[in-house]
Amino acid sequence: MSIVDNVTPRQQSRALSLSTVAFTLCFAVWTIFSIIGLQIRQDLNLSETEFGLLVGTPILSGSLIRLMLGIWADQYGGRIVYVSVMITAAIATLLLTTVETYPMFLVAALGIGIAGGSFAVGITYVSHWFPKERQGTALGIFGLGNVGAAVTKFIAPFVMVAFGWHAVAQIWAAALILMAIVFWFSSENEPTLKARLNAGVKADSFVKQLEPLKDIRVWRFSIYYFFVFGGFVALALWLPRYLMGAYGFDIKTAGMIAAAYSIFASVFRAVGGWLADRYGARLIMYWTFIVTALCTFLLSYPPTDYVVHGIKGDIAFSLAMQPLGFIALLALLGLFMSFGKAAVYKHIPIYYPNNVGAVGGAVGMIGGLGGFLLPLTFGMLNDLTGIWSSCFMLLFVLSMTALIWMHFAIVQMERRAVPELAKVSTDLPELSQPSTLVLTDWNPEDQSFWEKTGKRIATRNLCISIPALLLGFAVWMVWSVVVINLPSIGFKYTTNELFWLTALPGLSGATLRIFYSFMVPIFGGRRWTTMSTASLLLPSIWIGFAVQNPDTPYILMAVLALLCGFGGGNFASSMANISFFYPQSQKGTALGLNAGLGNLGVSTVQFVVPLVIGMSVFGALGGDPQTWVKAEVTKNIWLQNAGFIWVPFILATSIAAWFGMNDIASAKASFKEQSVIFKRKHNYLMCWLYTGTFGSFIGYSAGFPMLIKILFPDVNPTQYAFLGPLVGALVRPVGGWLADKLGGAQVTLWNFVIMIAAVFGVLHFMPSEGNLGDFWGFLAMFMLLFITTGIGNGSTFRMIPVIFMTERLCAVKGQAAEVLAQARKDAAKEAAAVLGFSSAVAAYGAFFIPKSYGTAISITGRPDAALYCFIAFYITCIAITWWNYARKTAAMPC
Repeated sequence: MSIVDNVTPRQQSRALSLSTVAFTLCFAVWTIFSIIGLQIRQDLNLSETEFGLLVGTPILSGSLIRLMLGIWADQYGGRIVYVSVMITAAIATLLLTTVETYPMFLVAALGIGIAGGSFAVGITYVSHWFPKERQGTALGIFGLGNVGAAVTKFIAPFVMVAFGWHAVAQIWAAALILMAIVFWFSSENEPTLKARLNAGVKADSFVKQLEPLKDIRVWRFSIYYFFVFGGFVALALWLPRYLMGAYGFDIKTAGMIAAAYSIFASVFRAVGGWLADRYGARLIMYWTFIVTALCTFLLSYPPTDYVVHGIKGDIAFSLAMQPLGFIALLALLGLFMSFGKAAVYKHIPIYYPNNVGAVGGAVGMIGGLGGFLLPLTFGMLNDLTGIWSSCFMLLFVLSMTALIWMHFAIVQMERRAVPELAKVSTDLPELSQPSTLVLTDWNPEDQSFWEKTGKRIATRNLCISIPALLLGFAVWMVWSVVVINLPSIGFKYTTNELFWLTALPGLSGATLRIFYSFMVPIFGGRRWTTMSTASLLLPSIWIGFAVQNPDTPYILMAVLALLCGFGGGNFASSMANISFFYPQSQKGTALGLNAGLGNLGVSTVQFVVPLVIGMSVFGALGGDPQTWVKAEVTKNIWLQNAGFIWVPFILATSIAAWFGMNDIASAKASFKEQSVIFKRKHNYLMCWLYTGTFGSFIGYSAGFPMLIKILFPDVNPTQYAFLGPLVGALVRPVGGWLADKLGGAQVTLWNFVIMIAAVFGVLHFMPSEGNLGDFWGFLAMFMLLFITTGIGNGSTFRMIPVIFMTERLCAVKGQAAEVLAQARKDAAKEAAAVLGFSSAVAAYGAFFIPKSYGTAISITGRPDAALYCFIAFYITCIAITWWNYARKTAAMPC
């Protein structure tokens, strides 16, 4: 008997009705900026892009927090999490009325976004009250809370006109606090939570709850929801502005029409849930994407005047969507979006009954991100094209993409499905069939296996991994070239702000590496390489739009700089992945090739970008040029190509990774299994040493162009900046080879000695008081510095597998062969995790070195202080290497 069989209809109705009302109020608060933002825009004189960022910021925070809130709802119960969300969002809404500047409005908007996270909590809470055959209808009714957007659009304009926008925020916050009180005293814990607490069973850990996310099906559902929900939220936020601009409506009329759209896109969600229960979610999804594609295609056509040269003269006519036709199509679009939202969530409790919070939160997070990204993109498209209907052009592309992917996925699924399965479920659940791309038997230490099979497969994976990593580094470091051109095309940023833009990708990239380093054993190398490479499309495309408008707010540029950290995170997972493919004797060379040629992305971006921004690579599709002015020199450049140029290569490499790489079944490991490295002393020692080598390489690469520009203003930094990263990347395999031959510790030790000498050389040739400096000597010393960072990168990464293999084998010395074999596997997993984690820590050099330059210059007027700090750090690296690894009596010679 199921737990929910003992639940009375009254309990079900109370849980559903309270959750729906609470979600309605949360949604009304979440979309509050769609109305009050119009007045704030006038008060602060915001641009289209700034307005889009303000409206989208609560959507961003509300989306990102959904995954965490969904898991917490599974762990601690939806009731307490729901109430906490409402109270927190209400406080943030009240604080909104106390701020006056644009940055503080954005901070307050982040807090208001927590209200949007209530969706993941409610989905989890409601689904636990109903049996599977009624969950589609129940979740569809709960989704009626989307009508909160209509509540805001119907009522808020009148309140704002009568009392001002502050009153809207205060009233909405008060309603949310009242609802939190009612919910707490009227609701009860879900039956599954009660049963678990009575049995004394602990909830699954946070990390274990994430395991279903490795299923590609989850991300396909997420793309569907990105369109049906993200598109709904985006239009709900954007329509008032669109209607006022495209049709000249006043705010009251625009708000009423936008509210009507929200109703169609919300109220009928319950019908969509019933239809999904009755006819199957798949059929509803097909109809959703077909109808929405047709609607967005018609809505995307801009008003156009035609002149036909007829026999008796010109015939002129116009083609434009009239207001009534626009409203009718908009209502139809909203109707089928509501069906689609319900159908997507019909799948989740069926496929993942024990992980509704995690999977529902992840799907809701991606959908919510659509609500953030799309309004911002709408604003950018308006600025770029000058066409109001460009927003519907984008939605058409998204709907067609989702339709095509869904269709091909279903065709493939049906070819694999067991025929009898169709009788069980209308949705025909997909089967987890063993893939030919998953290697179930992998033993590279077996010489016969390696020569016959393993070497060929490992080489193929390495050959795809290298360009994927190269693109990651290119996108990661693209700002090092972009920033030196921004002042010349009209961006009014200070030197310190420019250094911040250079440093922020290093900060986010290093932080992401901490998580990426554990992803390969959880998701598989092929899947993670594909997803992480494809994620580079986001910053690449957005940079291309943002740099075309000098009025783009600095905070948006900072967000784009942070997004470029996706590229930096890729290194950790890439190195961990390749380490599984090669035998111990060849890891140094393989990792050196992967990292060294991947590191070429830094020099590639600094060489390619100056070339492509000087020409119209993409023609009219790439946008108009910017006027570049410095002193008396004026020319046209296409700085947007700095982002756009990588898009086709990212797409091609993502496809190659998906179809050409492999997952290794024996390389699977949970986070808990890998977390043993945090108990290993050598993990932290190697993090310190690798920060000295790779942290220096990536930090010097990021800051080198700006440093040249400041110290030698008559020199064009783009002509020389790429040389340092180039030699550093090319020589990295040499470092791995030398470590294989001479020992990693000895190579690393003497490498740090030479690095100190090179930094002193840089200081000697830099300009000083009464001395203009010697650029060629400065460049030569930096080339030596880059060479030593490259060699050190290779030698330290060779040390890591040796250290952990030696440590594990010593621990089981003299035991049975199967114990030794398991020790080797454990050593490989630990070494892979340390490779990733140390690269994460070292990547912070990409932030600290450029920022150290900027701080030293702002305080002393010169970068000397930063360089002396680097010398002191290298001295500590020498001491650690000698004491632990290089001296004759070292505990772990390598």
